[in-house]
Amino acid sequence: MEIPSRVATLASHLGVAGLIAVGLGPLAIQAGATSPFLGFRIFLVGGLCGLIALVLGSIGLWRTRAASGREGRGRAMRGALLGVAILGLVAGAAGSARGLPRINDITTNPGDPPVFVHAGQLPGNEGRDLAYPGESFAAQQRAGYPDLATIRIEVALPDAFQRSLTAAEALGWEVTYSDPPGGILEATQTSRIFRFVDDISVRLRADGAATLIDLRSKSRVGQGDLGANAKRIRAFRDRITAP
Repeated sequence: MEIPSRVATLASHLGVAGLIAVGLGPLAIQAGATSPFLGFRIFLVGGLCGLIALVLGSIGLWRTRAASGREGRGRAMRGALLGVAILGLVAGAAGSARGLPRINDITTNPGDPPVFVHAGQLPGNEGRDLAYPGESFAAQQRAGYPDLATIRIEVALPDAFQRSLTAAEALGWEVTYSDPPGGILEATQTSRIFRFVDDISVRLRADGAATLIDLRSKSRVGQGDLGANAKRIRAFRDRITAP
């Protein structure tokens, strides 16, 4: 009589649990049953279960080899394969974040970043410090995103403001504050899967007949942003400078 492998069984159970967790987290967020932060934590727990399932599944495959006298090879294989699938989902959600700085407040002008005028009054921002973190972030940004800089367009300020507003709306931003004479535009953008909200400030200044545009994009949660804020700034830059 073959002895069942407990490791193989545990790997299978963890693989199933992990798969449920990585699906449940985003679904609960979309349904409004939990906050984005908690839903993301559930997703990460699923990823951890997947990692352990892969390790235990690999051990289980060894322990259930033909000469071992143990049964449960199918469960070990299930755990290992589910672990691989789960880690693939987590890696896909993370995107190409390797090597990026762990900062979540990005701007085109680290030396003189735009300030948030109205964002502190939005739900979810009450009591939050929206000041730019300073040189510690600026130094990391210059190293991690050297392409980000003040945008200059050969358009007068009123027209540049309208173009900025059009670009923001086209990119799916929700405009929350607009001050054309002051050259200030603020908005938010919500991520599709985890529903994280990021705050955006656009500052426009006349430079003769041209306009200088600086942006700042700040995540509300987390230490890093997986490059999302820099990607958002680049998308705005590419759209507003397109012919």
